[in-house]
Amino acid sequence: MDDTVVRLAKVLVEGLQLQPLTPADIDPDEPLFGGRLDLDSVDALELVIEIERHFGVQLQDDAESRKILYSLRTIALHLGSRAS
Repeated sequence: MDDTVVRLAKVLVEGLQLQPLTPADIDPDEPLFGGRLDLDSVDALELVIEIERHFGVQLQDDAESRKILYSLRTIALHLGSRAS
């Protein structure tokens, strides 16, 4: 996994208190919502706050953000596009 995905996995596990999962347990391409992790709308809000806190990127509450929050990989790709 690339550095951003690893950082995101750590933020996800620690910020949303998903223990006993570890960052290595999360496949970067698995869906965060409706899949094995089955995050909900409260988790989505917490994740957005954690992304803003750790990466300085704000996500709006819209359809585009839902696409971005699909997986760790899609979030990392969005963060990478914001850096360039």
